[in-house]
Amino acid sequence: MNWDQVEGNWKRFTGSIREQWGDLTDNDVQEVKGNREQLEGKIQAKYGKTKEEASHEVDKWLANQNDDQHTDSNDPHTRSA
Repeated sequence: MNWDQVEGNWKRFTGSIREQWGDLTDNDVQEVKGNREQLEGKIQAKYGKTKEEASHEVDKWLANQNDDQHTDSNDPHTRSA
């Protein structure tokens, strides 16, 4: 998965974003609208992170979304019948 996919399906990922960064408000997440730089800026502001730290956190989150998507698509228990 790449960021374009996240941006294009932003509403699908907002719950996961809020779960990962619980200090972000619904308003914060809505304002981001899938823009990675804005998300990183919100993380910097709320958590006192550097730009590099925020970017690294978003990279880790994105990699986790890839893992979740891969796991879900290959796990017969999570596939719909």
